[in-house]
Amino acid sequence: MSSDSATSAFLVDPQSDPVAIRIEGRASFQNCSCVKDFLGRIVREGKRRIVIDFLRCTSMDSTFLGVLAGVAIDLRKQTPPGSLVLCRLGPRNLELVRNLGLDRLLIVDTGEPPPAAGGTALECTPIQDEIAHARMVLEAHENLVEADASNQSKFQDVLTFLKQQVDESGR
Repeated sequence: MSSDSATSAFLVDPQSDPVAIRIEGRASFQNCSCVKDFLGRIVREGKRRIVIDFLRCTSMDSTFLGVLAGVAIDLRKQTPPGSLVLCRLGPRNLELVRNLGLDRLLIVDTGEPPPAAGGTALECTPIQDEIAHARMVLEAHENLVEADASNQSKFQDVLTFLKQQVDESGR
């Protein structure tokens, strides 16, 4: 188990409205597949309001932000449109969200604390299949470009590398 997985947790309350998630530790490409799966499932189940508490999030990377961008894009396509709210972002995490233009796609709440996320921890095991992992990271970065076209130049090398890796796999 990676050190990210061992020191990070995602606590969720899928029954609350809005659905609440609290991040404990680092949110990264190494541990965000469980969040992607969870968010995809609750959106398919008809949940339209999601709030994520970043108070104890020590850092996050572009893959995790791309996962959030994909969910925000999916929620906007729903009828009626849903919302993804990020709250209690620290200065560095807020800067990351703004630099990638995600503050124009989802809601950044700097006010009231969110509902408390329940104590149910998502089981986060790293994706073992290298190509499946590459696909997830590629999709996350494509979401960032869809969210803000200026991200294309920021992630061009990553996108090219991952597309080549996925294409070469033939899967």
